Amino acid sequence: MIKTIWFFMIVIGIIYGALTGNLNEINNIIIKEASEGVTFAIGLMGIMSFWIGMMNIAEKSGLIESISKVFRPIMKILFPDIPKGHVAERWILMNFIANMLGLGNGATAFGLKAMKELDTLNPNKKQASNSMAMFLIINMSALQLVSMTIIKIRYDYGASNPSGIVGITILATLLSTVVAIIIGKILEGEEKC
Repeated sequence: MIKTIWFFMIVIGIIYGALTGNLNEINNIIIKEASEGVTFAIGLMGIMSFWIGMMNIAEKSGLIESISKVFRPIMKILFPDIPKGHVAERWILMNFIANMLGLGNGATAFGLKAMKELDTLNPNKKQASNSMAMFLIINMSALQLVSMTIIKIRYDYGASNPSGIVGITILATLLSTVVAIIIGKILEGEEKC
């Protein structure tokens, strides 16, 4: 559906530009914005590659496993259906850390692996388990300590203090995550009734 909406928005814009004699201006904008899009994507790839590489090093060095042990009591409260030491815990934790660093796109690979592992524990393959739903809820609310993507955008556009949003980002995402978990636990409890 969204592809159709975008298609019609672009086609209508081009037709309108042609009818009003601004087709040349549309061509100039397309060329300029396409170039800026590629430059932005390459710059963002550098940040994401760095942090995803750091996450892989942390996993291979055993740091993720150590962090997982520290967070196991919280994981048990949030995901009581996951057996202790199950591989899903590791992928969930890596996803959460990547999201906390503001690497939403980078967290996607870890999130997909976590969901795949959670599905192996799900007895009903036609319906998401409580753990799958809670993971998705927390993933979507995405507690962020440092929003690298936003800081990069602010830096690229010349903000005097690109990291000035860190404090308010932590507060807003902490509140959204807490509210999401509470609602998720309430609805999880209703399902069992």
